[in-house]
Amino acid sequence: GLMAAFPKVYAILLSALYIPVLCLLAGLIWRGASFEFRFKADEAHKPFWDKAFMVGSYMAAFFQGVILGAFIDGHHVVDGVATEGIMGWLTPFSAFTGVGVVIAYALLGATWLILKTEGDLQHRIKQATRPIMFATLAAIAIVSVWTPLTHPAIAARWM
Repeated sequence: GLMAAFPKVYAILLSALYIPVLCLLAGLIWRGASFEFRFKADEAHKPFWDKAFMVGSYMAAFFQGVILGAFIDGHHVVDGVATEGIMGWLTPFSAFTGVGVVIAYALLGATWLILKTEGDLQHRIKQATRPIMFATLAAIAIVSVWTPLTHPAIAARWM
């Protein structure tokens, strides 16, 4: 949709975020492939595909957050080209937002499991949800303070 509506913006953002977008897609592909292969695997290989699904899920979530953080950080554009270079997206802020999205998705998954399970598993997930919730709230608070401190334009809009 972005390419059709705003091709220049698409070209700038994709060139600036090429590596994290590819890593996000690789994680999604690995996640989907592992889900299918686990279904067809014998018992000896199911643990491998379980771990592959986990790795793909972490990759997709982390790089989705990195892309968000890099987008918030902004890009210096000269003549329609981002000037930060190939690794300009990798900043402490974007890495932290990547971790924050992983934590938030963990909370989402835990609350979904609470709704869909019962008994001992539900009880264990309820116990695990509390620290995940506090970690999510901490990540939200840190990003909410970090963003206006490092981006005066955002601080001006918020205040």
